Amino acid sequence: MENVPATFNTPATPEQQMMPAVAPSASESAAFAMAALQKATVEARYKMALARPRDLDMVRQAMLKDAQRPSFANVAIYHKPVGKGIEGPSIRFVESAIRNMTNILTETATISEDDERRVVRVAVSDLETNTYFSQDVTVTKTVERNKLPQGEKPIRIRTNSKGQPAFILHGTDDDILNKQNALISKAVRTLGLRLIPGDLVDEALWYVRQTMQKQDAQNPDAAKNRLIDAFAQIGVAVEQLKDYVGHELSTLAPNELQTLRAIYSAIKDGETSWKAIMDSEAEKKAEKEAETKKGARKAPAAPKQETKKEPEQPASGDAPTPESSTPEDNDMFGD
Repeated sequence: MENVPATFNTPATPEQQMMPAVAPSASESAAFAMAALQKATVEARYKMALARPRDLDMVRQAMLKDAQRPSFANVAIYHKPVGKGIEGPSIRFVESAIRNMTNILTETATISEDDERRVVRVAVSDLETNTYFSQDVTVTKTVERNKLPQGEKPIRIRTNSKGQPAFILHGTDDDILNKQNALISKAVRTLGLRLIPGDLVDEALWYVRQTMQKQDAQNPDAAKNRLIDAFAQIGVAVEQLKDYVGHELSTLAPNELQTLRAIYSAIKDGETSWKAIMDSEAEKKAEKEAETKKGARKAPAAPKQETKKEPEQPASGDAPTPESSTPEDNDMFGD
């Protein structure tokens, strides 16, 4: 019988215990490195925020300084003519306010994706107070066309509000990117306003309106021409502006000029489109005409005028009875 050497179970050294049983793959190593980098970046941002805290007086001063610049004021407010109208601080306004606030971090990350949609998480954090808000936006990878391009095969067809077919097609990379950027910007505006003091926002918007009024009063023709040129760059012609306001642009009132400027900001920010605005105006006009016709049909007929009978004169020699006269009838104040 062969002599088999005895084996002994020696304890592993601390270095051996720390070593993984299986070497990580290249993808795992990259993930570990990325996680370590993100952790270091976040820690550095928080340390910098604590070392250089914001001063709200300086934030206010910077926001009011921006509000008094005509080029900024012209795009600081958006207007959507829905119902009685929706107005508010534009995406450009909130982006400027976030920069002036300092120590606010905005992040985006794709959390899911398939052939038809992509879900992106937008987060805004205050590094000083550790306040965090997030919102998931869904980016559809399709576009809608009223006419089917030659050679294209639609994903599906739906009927729009006018009873006409609308073709749903696969969007191009540019279509998807533009849509994603617009949705992210809206989310950043919504979340950013939660971190910016409301009184600073209201005061800055007041100065924005004063700046626009002063600019329009100094040279209304130049302000009108700049607005016409701006609309032309997004494909809205002069005739279309005339259709919206209902008269010649030479007679634009100051409030109409400000409303058109805010509508331009809304279109530029991706809040709405000129087509959606005109469709909304057409619906309002149709509803108003229907209400007018309905009111005319239900108008009550004028009441017939009754002929007033003259009181009978008592016969000569007849005295009035006590019931025919009261103290109140003889007193004009009824005392």
